[in-house]
Amino acid sequence: WAAGPFDAPGFTKVFTCTACHGPAGNSPSDSMPIIAGMPPAYFKKQIAAYATGKRPSPEMAPYAKMVMHLGADDVAAYFAGQKMQPAKSTADPAAVERGRKASDQCIVCHGKEGKGDVDKGIPSLAGQPAGFLREQMLLFKTDKRNPGDVQLKAIKAIMATIQDPTFADLAAYYSSLR
Repeated sequence: WAAGPFDAPGFTKVFTCTACHGPAGNSPSDSMPIIAGMPPAYFKKQIAAYATGKRPSPEMAPYAKMVMHLGADDVAAYFAGQKMQPAKSTADPAAVERGRKASDQCIVCHGKEGKGDVDKGIPSLAGQPAGFLREQMLLFKTDKRNPGDVQLKAIKAIMATIQDPTFADLAAYYSSLR
């Protein structure tokens, strides 16, 4: 995977991120989100949440603090300007279909194509790695993702009603969307 243009604003500041999220933000890992093409406001909100501990992660906190120090605006703009390369979907077609059937509650916010709503700060799920999506759903269910954040009360309530095995199917479905 090629990195973005060397002269793009923020390029010299993104090396903190690319070790895990891949060159240009297209993660090769099933457990890391793809941040290429991510809207700047959403990127900055997540980085700030990691840096302040509102989104607990011992792995991400030091890197988020570094991004804040280097300039989150530049880093966010750089990744927003990169083309997202969706995760390779290796899911069983039956799991994808079960996920599609189970996605009715998700569609309300994330839309039929899983693209989210940038204006409302709702992220796109389409093409993200299935392992990452499943883990986030479990974190929401157990209130370990942004604990106490009232803006996320609705998604946490929905996740609490879903049986754990269904998360893998939902993740397979959303990861398969392009």
